[in-house]
Amino acid sequence: MRVNSLIDDPPPGAPVPPILPPRDGFLFLDREKFADSFAADVPPQQAAFMADAQVPWGVDALQGTVTKPAWRDLPSWYLVATDHRMIPLPAQRAMSQRAGATVTEVAASHAVYVSQPQAVAALIKEAATARG
Repeated sequence: MRVNSLIDDPPPGAPVPPILPPRDGFLFLDREKFADSFAADVPPQQAAFMADAQVPWGVDALQGTVTKPAWRDLPSWYLVATDHRMIPLPAQRAMSQRAGATVTEVAASHAVYVSQPQAVAALIKEAATARG
């Protein structure tokens, strides 16, 4: 599976991440649309800082191929962010179901690790405890 397949051909009405055209082989999110799409539940000043502090990601990363996903052999946990505007909710649910993951849902954006770190930490603790 190619990584790009996760964002190819979004369903009607799905959010479209504000990815700018590549620059020198790297991608960024549009700074002006960053907060709404990536960090809608983060305080505005913090979301603006996050937009300014983006780390570019390589265009080549989208062409990467996953040949043996770990979830096929290992137990998985998935935090569905229901207010996500980068990855459509049906896609998150489909990925977690395909992986047979233990799922926790929380009303949060893509930046759930910033807006609700306690939910992220609780899921990590749950996974770690289950794995012994």
